[in-house]
Amino acid sequence: MNHGLSDIAINWSGGLHHAKKREASGFCYVNDIVIGILELLKYHPRVLYIDIDIHHGDGVQEAFYLTDRVMTVSFHKYGNYFFPGTGDMYDVGQDSGRYYAVNVPMKEGMDDENYHSLFKPVVRAVIDCFNPSVIVLQCGADSLGCDRLGCFNLSFSGHGECVDFVRSLGIPMLAVGGGGYTLRNVARCWTYETAILVGKKDEIPDEIPNNTEYLQFFAPEFTLRPTLAKRQENQNTKEYITALKQEVLDHLRQIRHAPSVQMQEVPPDLLDPDEVLFIVYFMHRNLLQTFFQLIMIQMAAHFSVPVPKLITCHDFLVLTGMLYPEPF
Repeated sequence: MNHGLSDIAINWSGGLHHAKKREASGFCYVNDIVIGILELLKYHPRVLYIDIDIHHGDGVQEAFYLTDRVMTVSFHKYGNYFFPGTGDMYDVGQDSGRYYAVNVPMKEGMDDENYHSLFKPVVRAVIDCFNPSVIVLQCGADSLGCDRLGCFNLSFSGHGECVDFVRSLGIPMLAVGGGGYTLRNVARCWTYETAILVGKKDEIPDEIPNNTEYLQFFAPEFTLRPTLAKRQENQNTKEYITALKQEVLDHLRQIRHAPSVQMQEVPPDLLDPDEVLFIVYFMHRNLLQTFFQLIMIQMAAHFSVPVPKLITCHDFLVLTGMLYPEPF
């Protein structure tokens, strides 16, 4: 993303938002989000972090609590000793970072309609006042209904609509995973949201393919977006939602303009551009080789021909026009 190779990047194995500089926390031992944002800041003047995990993104907020170059926006359950116990709406940052920490604390039973009535206007206001050049979106799936550790009632479509809304802003974005403790629903959620991020949400079938290796894992409903039972009564009243939204928007109005950044020498990348291209090249090459090997095995079985007597992977790539030129 720093070098314009992609507008959208995805890392579902990331999103460890609780880890701190000196300690692990909440199943998170290294805060990949903070590391990623620090790398993005080398090229982007302002980075927006949005968190839709049910738990407050405390580790990310703490890392950027004193700066105005990163705005952290967390939508989470708060109160009744719910982990990690931080994220009050009046926790807004300090020093240069005052009002650049945005917290939207919710109660048990949050549903799609109420969630979106907060999420969309708050994110719109953040975009207007902060004008980010890149967004990092943490897509924790424990805010779904029926999560083992969660207490919200979001549907797959409702959770995905937040991802789709951020994508529709047309700003380069990095999507990462996060929490999620009903594993079959985590798999469903991030599969659906991958389709959203690549612009294929209307093309992905709702039925889970019968040849899926772990099909029984999804029993008894073999669909991508089954209806999730609402186990929690919604404690978020209309009055609470209205007051919360007004308070958060009032905080954002304290920001007079998007912060500027003085010209400075860009620190070296963790990977230089040539190494990035090298990795991308070999990722594509390895995928093609794996695809080729599967085809060869199937052809060998069908025609009763030993695999070595079939064409080589190099020949196959040349014949199909998919051989990448050597980059170095």
